[in-house]
Amino acid sequence: MAGKSEQNAVVLDKQRPANVAQKSMKHHLILEDPAAALANVRHEFGEHGGVNMSIEASITFTVMEPENLSRMFAGELGPDCDFFIYSRHLNPTVLNLSRLMAALEGTEAAYCTSSGMSAISSVLLQLCSSGDHIVASRSLYGGTYALLTHFLPKACNITTSFVDTRDLNMVEEAIVEGRTKVLYFESISNPTLMVSDIPALCRIAHSKGVTVVVDNTFAPMVLSPARLGADVVVHSISKYISGAADVIAGAVCGPASLINSMMDLREGALMLLGPTMNAKIAFELSERLPHLGLRMKEHSNRALVFATRMTKLGLKVIYPALENHPDHGLLKSLANKDYGYGGILCVDMETEEKANCLMNVLQNCTQFGLIAVSLGYYETLMSCSGNSTSSEMNNQEKELAGISPGLVRMSIGYNGTLEQKWSQLEKALSQMQ
Repeated sequence: MAGKSEQNAVVLDKQRPANVAQKSMKHHLILEDPAAALANVRHEFGEHGGVNMSIEASITFTVMEPENLSRMFAGELGPDCDFFIYSRHLNPTVLNLSRLMAALEGTEAAYCTSSGMSAISSVLLQLCSSGDHIVASRSLYGGTYALLTHFLPKACNITTSFVDTRDLNMVEEAIVEGRTKVLYFESISNPTLMVSDIPALCRIAHSKGVTVVVDNTFAPMVLSPARLGADVVVHSISKYISGAADVIAGAVCGPASLINSMMDLREGALMLLGPTMNAKIAFELSERLPHLGLRMKEHSNRALVFATRMTKLGLKVIYPALENHPDHGLLKSLANKDYGYGGILCVDMETEEKANCLMNVLQNCTQFGLIAVSLGYYETLMSCSGNSTSSEMNNQEKELAGISPGLVRMSIGYNGTLEQKWSQLEKALSQMQ
C-alpha cells in the first residue's frame, strides 16, 4: 500500500478533509456556490505526478502486516490510513468521486453507486426496516414510484403514502409519528416540473423526527437541497453529471454517520447489496464534474429561450422559469445564482397521438432532437412521459400526478447554435400546422 495516508483521506466520519463542507444533522445553511465548493476539493494527482489522478483498478488490496487484517475488518484501520480491503467496500478512485459529490451537494459525506435506482433503494433500505412507513410525493420518476408502490411493500413490508407535497397540511397529516421514517420527494419533479418547497417540507419532517431524502437529478447546480435543509440527496449521475449518455451511475450524499452505516460490513445496504461503481467509471465522471456548471448554464439558457418562444407561438409549455408557472417564485427564491432554472421543459400536446406526431417531425424531419428517454445529454432528448418513463403508473395515478397523455418531456441540449436549433423547432411546428 502507498504511504500517502493524507492523500487518500475519505469523507467519512473521522476521515473528513477540511475543505469539504461539513454540517450537523440540524443543517445550518451553507451559502456556497456549488462550483466554488467543487473547486475547493483537494486535487488528486496521478501516481507519477500526472495532472489527472490514477485509476485504482484493483478489487483487492495487499496487507503488509498480517496482524492488520483483523483490525481492518474490525474498523480500526481504514482509508484515512490508506488501508483498503476490497473494492465492493471502498475503492480509492470511487472515494475521490464521492468527495466531489459531497462538495457539490454541500453534505458531510457521499458514496457513489452503480445506478441512480441503486442509490435510492439502498438509502431507503438503510433508513427503513420491516413495518416502517414512507411519505412520498405522488409526482415521481416511474421507477421510484414502482419501487415504493410494489417492491418495498411486497419484499420488505415497507409501505408508502403518496401525497401532494405542495399541500403542506397533507404532508404533515400523512406522517405517522414513530412509524414514518422518511419523507421522499424530487427537488423538481419528473416529469411535471413541480418545484418542492424544500425548507418548508424539511421543517415539517424534522419536527416529527423524520429523515428527508431528496432526488436532485433534475437540478444539479441549480438547487442544493442539503443546503436548504435536506438530510440526504440522491442522484442518477447518468443524467446531467455524466452529460454524455454513456454511463449508468448514482450517488448518495448525506451525513457521514449514514454513509458509514451503509458501508458497514455487517448491516450496510451498499456493502451487502453490492451496487458497486467501477473505478474506471468513477475516474471518467470525476473528469466531467469540473465543467458541470458550464453545461448546466447552457442547458438552462436554451430551455428558457425555447420555452419563452414556444409559449408566444401558443403552445402549452411547462417550465419553472416562465412567470406563469405556479412555482416560478419559489424556484427563484431557492435556486443558486447564475445556473438558471434547469434544462427540462414540457410541452402538453393533450393527446398521445399529437405528442408522437410532434416528436416524429422534430426527429425525422428537422433533426431538432432525438426520441429517447433519459436527460442531460448534449443533444435534445424527447419522450412522451405517460407511455414511457411514467408507464409504471396507472391512468388514475398519472392524473393525480398531473401527467397528461400528451405530455412531451424535452431535455434541451446544447449541440449546435441556439438559433440553428430554434429554426429546426420552428420548422417542425410549421410542418405540423
